[in-house]
Amino acid sequence: MSPVFPMLTVLSMFYYMCLRRRARTATRGEMNSRRAIESNTRALPINVEIVQYAKEVLDFSSHYGSENSMSYTMWNLAGIPNVYPSSGDFTQTAVFRTYGTWWDHCPSARLPFKRTPTSFCSQDYVELAFEEQVYPTAVHILETYHPGAVVRILACSANPYSQNPPAEVRWEILWSEAPTKVSGPQARQFTPCIKQINFPTNLIRLEVNSSLLDYYTELDAVVLHGVKEKPVLSLKTSMIDMTDIDEDEDEEKYGCGMDALNKQFSVVTLREWPTNGYFDKLPYELIQLILSHLTVPDLCRLAQTCKLLYQHCCDPLQYIHLSLQPYWARINDTSLEYLQSRCTLIQWLNLSWTGNRGAISVSGFSRFLKVCGSELVRLELSCGHFLNETCLEVITETCPNLQELNLASCDKIPPQAFNHIAKVGSLKRLILYRTKVEQTALLSILNFCSELQHLSLGSCVMIEDYDLIASMMGAKCKKLRSLDLWRCKNITENGIAELASGCQLLEELDLGWCPTLQSSTGCFANLARKLPNLQKLFLTANRSVCDTDIEELAANCTHLRQLDILGTRMVSPASLRKLLESCKDLSLLDVSFCSQIDNRVVLELNANFPNVFIKKSFTQ
Repeated sequence: MSPVFPMLTVLSMFYYMCLRRRARTATRGEMNSRRAIESNTRALPINVEIVQYAKEVLDFSSHYGSENSMSYTMWNLAGIPNVYPSSGDFTQTAVFRTYGTWWDHCPSARLPFKRTPTSFCSQDYVELAFEEQVYPTAVHILETYHPGAVVRILACSANPYSQNPPAEVRWEILWSEAPTKVSGPQARQFTPCIKQINFPTNLIRLEVNSSLLDYYTELDAVVLHGVKEKPVLSLKTSMIDMTDIDEDEDEEKYGCGMDALNKQFSVVTLREWPTNGYFDKLPYELIQLILSHLTVPDLCRLAQTCKLLYQHCCDPLQYIHLSLQPYWARINDTSLEYLQSRCTLIQWLNLSWTGNRGAISVSGFSRFLKVCGSELVRLELSCGHFLNETCLEVITETCPNLQELNLASCDKIPPQAFNHIAKVGSLKRLILYRTKVEQTALLSILNFCSELQHLSLGSCVMIEDYDLIASMMGAKCKKLRSLDLWRCKNITENGIAELASGCQLLEELDLGWCPTLQSSTGCFANLARKLPNLQKLFLTANRSVCDTDIEELAANCTHLRQLDILGTRMVSPASLRKLLESCKDLSLLDVSFCSQIDNRVVLELNANFPNVFIKKSFTQ
C-alpha cells in the first residue's frame, strides 16, 4: 500500500478530532461570542438570551471601604450601575484595598512563594451571584476608573440559592489573561471573549491584579448574558483555527477538576528500568535543584514517570515552601491527604482562598497539620471560610515554631476563637484584617506575643477601645515595625501617644480613615517626633491634617517613602515643598481631594521632584 494512504487516514482522524472538540467547546474567539451564536443559522436550539446584573456579592478578599457602610465597598457591585458611563473617583463603586506595587515596597511586605505558576497572577477576587442559572455567552464588566485590573473570570457549577449543596463544586475559567497596562483612567465596558462551558451557572468570580495600575481601580457593575438551554453547534462550522489547539489540550489531558489533581498526587505503579540514563551520573542534590523549578502539578506528573524521579519528586525537601493558592479551586481533603507524606518538613504553607464550599473540612485540615505542622514557620490562610475555633486550636497545638499567621478576611471565625493565638508566643507577624477578633482576645495576644513585628488590625470592627489596645502595644510590643489600623473608629490622641512612646521602632503606620484623630491635639506632630524611622504613613481622609504636621514630618521623618494625606483641606503647597525637599527617599505622595493642592500645583511639584509619584484623583 502506498504510504500516502496511512498519512491521509491519520490526517482524517486528526480533522475529525478537531471537529468533535470544536462542536463540544466551540472556539475561544468568535464561536464563543453571542453574536456568532446568533448569526450561525445551524446553532440549535434557538435560545432567548437572558441579561442580568449581579443580585448579590457573596465573597471578596478585600475592599477599600468599611464593613458598615457602602462607600467604596464590594457590595456596590450588586445591581444596576451607579456611575457608568461617567469616569472618576466615586464612592458608589467597588474598590479593592491596594494598587500598583507600593505595598510590595514597604516594611510589612512579605516574601513571595516560589513555584507559583506564571499563569496565576491574581491578587484579589470578588464572587457575584445572579438570579438565574444560564450558559454564559458574554460577561460585561463596567469599569469606571483606572480599568485593566481584571485578569480572570470564572464560573461555578454550584447554585448559591439551592437548598441542596452539590456533591462536587466545579469551577471553569471563562477567560484569563496576564495583566496589561491600559492607557488612561477613563471608564470602559470590558467584554472579553469567553469560553463556552457545559454547565449552567449563576455564580461568577472576578480575579484582579492591580500591579500595573497608577491608582485604585473602580468597578461599577457586572452584566451576565446567557441562555437557559445549552447551545449545540452544528459540526458544519467555520474552518478550524489551529491556534485553538494549545494549552487547553493539556488541561483536558490532565484534567482541571479535583479528581484529576488528586490522581497526580496519588501513588502510582511505576515500571523499574534497568538504568536511569544520564540521571545516574547526576548528583542527587543537582537533580533536586533542577526539580525545584517545577510547579506542584508538574512535579506530581513527573513523579509518575519512573521510580527514580518518583523518589526525587516525593522528597520532603521539595516541599519546604508550598503554595496551594494557585490551585484553590481543586484543593480538597483528598489533596491534603495525598500531600501529607511529602510535607513533613514544610516550613511555609499557603492555603489562602482554598477549602471553601465544603472542599476542606475541619477534620481534614486538622489531620494535615498534625502530621505537617511541627516545622511550620509561616501559614497563609486568608479567605479560608472553613476555619473555625477548632482549626485555630489545632494550629496553636501543632505549630510550635509558627512565626507568621495570615487570617485576613477569615470572617467566619467566631470572636472567642482568637484567644488561642495567644498560645503562639513566637509570632512575629499576625494579619487579622477583616476578622471578628474582639478586644479581650486581642489584649491576650498582645500580652503573650511580645515578639510581634508586623500587626494588621485593619477593619476589625469588634474592638471597642483602640486606645486600650494601643496602650497594650506600647507596653508589650516593643519590636513592632509595622501596624495597620485602617478604619479603626475610636482611637484618640491618648492611644497614639502610648503607641508612639512604646513602639519607637515603627517604620510603617496606617491610620487611614480614623475619624477620631484630630490634628489640633498634636497627635500627628507627636508621632513625627517620636517615630523618626517612619517610612510609610497613611493619614487618609483625615481632614484635620495641617501644615504643622507636614512640617514636623519634614523635620523628623527624613526616611519617609510613602505618605497619604488624601482629603485634607489644611495642607498648602509650601509645606509640601518643604517635605519633598527634606525627604529625599519619598516616592509616593497622595494628595487626592486636597482642596489647596490643585492640578497646577501637582504639575509644578512633578516637574521639580520627578522621582516622586504624586497622586491626584478626579471626579468627572
